[in-house]
Amino acid sequence: FHEALNMAAIWKLPVIFVCENNGYGMSTSTARSTAVKNIAERAAAYSMPGVIVNGNIFSEVAEASHQAVARARAGEGPTLIESKTYRHRGHSKSDRNRYRTKEEIEDWMSNRDPITLFESELREFGFIDNKGIEAIRDAVAQEIADGIEFAKASPSPDVRDTGNYVYTEQA
Repeated sequence: FHEALNMAAIWKLPVIFVCENNGYGMSTSTARSTAVKNIAERAAAYSMPGVIVNGNIFSEVAEASHQAVARARAGEGPTLIESKTYRHRGHSKSDRNRYRTKEEIEDWMSNRDPITLFESELREFGFIDNKGIEAIRDAVAQEIADGIEFAKASPSPDVRDTGNYVYTEQA
């Protein structure tokens, strides 16, 4: 992490670093494992902008990304975007989630769901109505169902293809 930020800053590389901060590193909260409150504060040590966004609000992520892309294209170097969000499930299948309360998880799922927030934003600015949202949901549900059927009907991949496209775009 340090070396990547440092070299990108020294060489003014057109790089956008995105830290998806879900509040936990495995089962340890960031408050207990990180010396700074916000990871984006670390950008100052590399003379690059550090931007904090609510990762559950599409327009915040889009605006910060747009500005970072503009900086990169203008030759102004890298940007570090910290996207604060939440991990609704455990770190892995074996994670029993004992370090979080059910209330905490429910609060995030009920009040901060990114899709629900985006739908509200689209309605608020008049981009879509309830009928339009339902049409999108129906289309997505159909696309998922079609994808599942396609996967079930497809042959299993050839084991010899495992290494393809790992380090190059050549098979």
